[in-house]
Amino acid sequence: MIATATLPFEFSILIVIMVEDGGSRVLADIQSADDWLLHAQELVPVALDKAREVRGFPGRWKMIISKLEQIPSHLSDLSSHPCFSKNALCKEQLQAVSKTLKEVIELADLCAKEKYEGKLRMQSDLDALSGKLDLNLRDCGLLIKTGVLGEATLPLSVAGTSAEGETAAAHGNLRELLARLQIGHLEAKHRALDSLVEFMKEDEKNVLSVLGRSNIAALVQLLTATSPKIREKTVTVICSLAESGSCENWFVSEGVLPPLIRLVESGSSVGKEKATISLQRLSMSEETARAIVGHGGVRPLIEICQTGDSVSQSAAACTLKNISAVPEVRQTLAEEGIVKVMINLLDCGILLGSKEYAAECLQNLTASNENLRRSVVSEGGVRSLLAYLDGPLPQESAVGALRNLVGSVSIEILISLNFLPRLVHVLKAGSLGAQQAAASAICKVSTTAEMKKLVGEAGCIPLLVKMLEAKLNCVREVAAQAISSLITYSHNCREVKKDDKSVPNLVQLLDPSPQNTAKKYAVSCLASLASSKKCKKLMISYGAIGYLKKLSEMDIPGAKKLLERLERGKLKSLFSRK
Repeated sequence: MIATATLPFEFSILIVIMVEDGGSRVLADIQSADDWLLHAQELVPVALDKAREVRGFPGRWKMIISKLEQIPSHLSDLSSHPCFSKNALCKEQLQAVSKTLKEVIELADLCAKEKYEGKLRMQSDLDALSGKLDLNLRDCGLLIKTGVLGEATLPLSVAGTSAEGETAAAHGNLRELLARLQIGHLEAKHRALDSLVEFMKEDEKNVLSVLGRSNIAALVQLLTATSPKIREKTVTVICSLAESGSCENWFVSEGVLPPLIRLVESGSSVGKEKATISLQRLSMSEETARAIVGHGGVRPLIEICQTGDSVSQSAAACTLKNISAVPEVRQTLAEEGIVKVMINLLDCGILLGSKEYAAECLQNLTASNENLRRSVVSEGGVRSLLAYLDGPLPQESAVGALRNLVGSVSIEILISLNFLPRLVHVLKAGSLGAQQAAASAICKVSTTAEMKKLVGEAGCIPLLVKMLEAKLNCVREVAAQAISSLITYSHNCREVKKDDKSVPNLVQLLDPSPQNTAKKYAVSCLASLASSKKCKKLMISYGAIGYLKKLSEMDIPGAKKLLERLERGKLKSLFSRK
């Protein structure tokens, strides 16, 4: 009669140990970790003796014997730990070792008596046995290295019913669960992943609090498992951890990028989605963005942009946008066809977010590379960017990309595409960042008298004057720069003079503080307005002379000359009153 004992936890192994006693078979009733240790220690010499008696397959048995000889020292290390008898992992590991030793004895008997089913079958069985011994030795070592044995799981009755006691018990259980990702067979790790996924759904913060680098390494290794299901569950966990933003450096240093990229290439639909979202988060680091390119990640990401579902497409577009922020890899992106793909996303992206990422990517690509600018223009990028401005999405990146491109497009084409009316719309209703980019674009196109005339007629002047009141210095600066360019055309100069706010706003920008980078443009604008007596009086009344004295000492171009004009006007005004 054979009895069985069900071992603790869902990962336990149901094992029946049979010991020959004369002609009868007696069940060894083993319960505690100490009992299992004793049993394993007793099996080792038996297994060694049996193995040494075998004459067939000498090479394979020699390797098995060398591994058997290492088991006693590993068992000693394991049993010498203070928490050896308190942790379920120790007991389960000893069960696994005992099971392997039993297989050694059985195969040695078959080989010695030559009662096996074919030579190739036995060779395969011996290779599998050798692999199990490797696994047992590795896992015994990992139990010590992970430190999980020091986290003996205490029942709540021992830990106490207080919140602190429950938290301590939960941490212990979680550390034990994380350790199971590193030890045992693939099926056991599979079950550990299932439990970890559920644990993270309920209490992700708790998981993050006890996560260690060795656990991250174990997850990365599982990304290359032969089972597609295990890879899919693993990348789901990694995606959640990556999105938490707490362990990106560990993931990258443990080599997560290549297996994630392979999943983007050929994983299941869920695997592709989770891998792409993981890369999206990790690519926020410039160093990691370069590494993704180095590992061949650009092409599969571009393919996802073309063929993926909505979530994957958006994540891939964001990842490529992050990568495009690194100047030295932009040419590599272009060679993989990113320009055409991003323009297509602007036109046909499934999610609005995909369109926004595409606009940001094009802004990055055109920031400093003239060849890429020409490529975007030739692929119809200007038309797509302008059409994007008509939609509901944030406009800053699209206007920024247009600002980068206007120098590579003829004025006739810009006019035919209603470029200026769209810029006016942005200046009226866009975000502050979009307004800044639009003002910068106006600076770049206002290089001829004809274009300055068209910009003025489009109604940009009052909007730029209003921008001089912005809180951000960078916005005030670009507005002042645009006005200083446009004001050289006489009709625009009259428009600025007519605006009651222009002189007061410009005088405020004469502030000599280092933070005010708009002062040189303010001097230029006021110099153009100084031919008007009314404007000169306003400048003086708002304190321009005091500012200009300080700016003259700082050698700001035009400040000294404008100061002299205002002081002469002030002196004439004084004499005329007398």
